[in-house]
Amino acid sequence: MRREKLKLKVKALGISTGGPLVAVINEEDAKILDLHPSDRIKIFHGENFETTVVDIAKRSSRIPKGSIGAMDELSDSMNLKDNSLVTIKVARKPLSLDYIKKKLDGYHLSREEIEQIIWDIVHNKLSDVELTFFISACYCNPNTMDETVWLTKAMAQEGQILKLNKKVIIDKHSIGGIPGNRTTMILVPIMAAAGYTMPKTSSRAITSPAGTADTMEVLAKVIFPFQKMKDIISKANTCIVWGGALNLAPADDKIINVEKTLMIDAESQLLASIMAKKHSVKSTHVIIDIPVGPNTKITDLRKAKNLEKKFRQLGKKLGMEIKVILTDGKQPIGNGIGPALEARDVLKVLRQDIGRPLDLEKKCLLMAANLFRILGKEDGLNIARKILKTGKAYEKMKQIIKLQKGAPNIKPEEIPLAKFEYDMIAKKTGKIKSINNLSIAKLARIAGAPKNQGAGIYLYKHIGNNIRKGEKILTVYSGTKEGINYVRDSLGSMADIVVY
Repeated sequence: MRREKLKLKVKALGISTGGPLVAVINEEDAKILDLHPSDRIKIFHGENFETTVVDIAKRSSRIPKGSIGAMDELSDSMNLKDNSLVTIKVARKPLSLDYIKKKLDGYHLSREEIEQIIWDIVHNKLSDVELTFFISACYCNPNTMDETVWLTKAMAQEGQILKLNKKVIIDKHSIGGIPGNRTTMILVPIMAAAGYTMPKTSSRAITSPAGTADTMEVLAKVIFPFQKMKDIISKANTCIVWGGALNLAPADDKIINVEKTLMIDAESQLLASIMAKKHSVKSTHVIIDIPVGPNTKITDLRKAKNLEKKFRQLGKKLGMEIKVILTDGKQPIGNGIGPALEARDVLKVLRQDIGRPLDLEKKCLLMAANLFRILGKEDGLNIARKILKTGKAYEKMKQIIKLQKGAPNIKPEEIPLAKFEYDMIAKKTGKIKSINNLSIAKLARIAGAPKNQGAGIYLYKHIGNNIRKGEKILTVYSGTKEGINYVRDSLGSMADIVVY
């Protein structure tokens, strides 16, 4: 006869699942409650209770009969210690599994169904396999615009919401895929110096040599409590912080981790992922940069224009003014690739140093001009250029760095680089015809970026530049001799990294 409840002794496993709440019970105890892997149990400990996924231990030596193994997330959630006594009973599986199956079957979901799925994701009620099924369902049966709107709002509402009591809040986002594309760290001080509020939450690198948060962290801290971020914004009109520490649209990070593993990028998920972060800070005017090129995330102009249309549609339904720009993604932007090298580029542009990367400056001015245009100012290019040339943007950046506990007066050349170097030398005279973004990014990561802030690549040449035999094409910086040896070996198999 099946019992309804069972008392077990806790064994803390010291293992993290990375999200889902998981408990492990002995095979004999599982038979008593007729439990199978991925079933749900409800665990009671004092006044606390939690619903968790169950796994079954085949070897009694790991989880003896009468015991229950608690993964770290479950232990933390319920404050469970070794030998704590808990009571368990069978629980029904989350409602959202029925909705995920509905989506897999090709049907559209309602707002309430999507909200339930996102709630279950955020509260760790779905296993990695179940979350994978949801993402796959949206990939194979693309969301309608209504579903994308509901998904965006649900993702934002399940996290922190920034309320600043401002009529105009601006933001930007780049689809990515371009090494060195550190426009945020120049655009933000330009717009803040012009008097606009721009609370910038940025990401760390996932597959690139540096994210904006990684590069900003070279100059200042990027991890702050929510209230401290608001204090920085109140003083500087802006901030440049890591969004991952702020619980903004937390479902997004879980979804991205699965997408990265599957190497898929569902369009509706991409739209919701980007716009949920904007919605969570109550952005009113947003510029979206879509680089288009042979080795970028968006390789096809037709796809880029379709994505542009959907960004504008989604923005309208969310009450945002959206401007999308399609930019040249054929090669890296700037000279530095990797956190420290990119931070040097940013400071050179803000300081207006001789030898600054003019391609990075030009792109930032283009983005500023378009932002000013949707804010009703047609002479935005001249406004942005003047803010940059007069040093107002640089002074604003120094204020941001100081408020974020950095060294505001640091010079570009004072930012340390990794101590071992390797030069790629031109073997013949010619002209640079192409630079492979993916290969450049891979090489910088091989060198140690972004984990080693000083590692990366310095590009001396760009597409269209003439080069003579014996000149440097690029220099790779790594923290170890082994890293340099790995770089040298890898270059041998990267025939297309630079074609000249």
